[in-house]
Amino acid sequence: MVDLKGQYEGIKDQISSSFEEVITSTAFINGPEVQNFQKELEEYLGVKHVIPCGNGTDALQIAMMGLGLKPGDEVITADFTFAATVEVIALLGLTPVLVDVEPDTFNIDPEKVKAAITPKTKAIVPVHLFGQTANMDEIMDIATANNLFVIEDNAQAIGGNYHDKTGVSHKTGTIGHIGATSFFPSKNLGCYGDGGAIFTNDDELAHTIRGVVNHGMYERYHHDVVGVNSRLDSLQAAVLRAKLPKLDSYNNARRKAADLYDVAFKAQEHIITPLRVGNDDTHVFHQYTLKITNGKRDALVKHFQENNIPCGVYYPIPLHKQKAYADERYNEADFEVTNQLVKEVISLPMHTELDKEQIEFITKTLIAFVNA
Repeated sequence: MVDLKGQYEGIKDQISSSFEEVITSTAFINGPEVQNFQKELEEYLGVKHVIPCGNGTDALQIAMMGLGLKPGDEVITADFTFAATVEVIALLGLTPVLVDVEPDTFNIDPEKVKAAITPKTKAIVPVHLFGQTANMDEIMDIATANNLFVIEDNAQAIGGNYHDKTGVSHKTGTIGHIGATSFFPSKNLGCYGDGGAIFTNDDELAHTIRGVVNHGMYERYHHDVVGVNSRLDSLQAAVLRAKLPKLDSYNNARRKAADLYDVAFKAQEHIITPLRVGNDDTHVFHQYTLKITNGKRDALVKHFQENNIPCGVYYPIPLHKQKAYADERYNEADFEVTNQLVKEVISLPMHTELDKEQIEFITKTLIAFVNA
């Protein structure tokens, strides 16, 4: 699914040199590599503050802590996503409110968000799923009208662009009040372990978060807020510094692979390719996710396995049906799209090293099986 070894070949000399510098300096925590990466990512994103942390799940939790959300506050997010998004809501004693998604983008449905708002609602967490930016114009309008915070879950879409209704372009993760991302190795910008970051243009919020990530300290042994221990280490920052200048080219390589997939699947009755909303640079294809509409998805997964073709089903069980997050408030009729997607979606190999020969083998195998 992801060729990290092939990608490493292009940057191994820089990685080796940077690792040696870190090890020689022994500045393993919050050393120069971390500080320099922070500044470089701020510049790339065009955002005032980047606060690195230990992983993407921590980034979401710390964002909610920084906003001062309290137990019982309701947070609206998508039912069709990875569990980390709702996990941190529950961990903080907040009330997760899951809503359905759009059938073509897989992203949170703004109309469903509107319908879910109550006097207890305090925040919305749109997930830019599979690399496709959510409808941030509508989400921000809803948030403004209802005095809500917006926390962008940008774990799958870093480097993507969103062109708002006025024509202004923004990097994903910088549109809401706060953004959170993951640097898990398979991400578009991934390190060689765990890592994450939080983004904001709010000076006061950034100050609060910098304390939260470091045990609530702004001055050593003075704990002004309740915090956690969540820091990006210097070795991981060194990897990210090597990859950041290449992020746009990495994302363009993914788009080119997606173009080849699109052409191969064109006019296939039972294969629906990913929708690209707006300009071509809005989707960074963390995953290339199809819908197989003739009931053969599960059989196709087995067929791929027999032919040594990697694939993934993201996600096989909706969050509202997970044991940890089941709630009698939920009505199955409210999750019509998600309940259908979990039966149809399949993600194909997607990474920077894909070539035409690999894609041709994958697509021919898939088309022949689905149409058999």
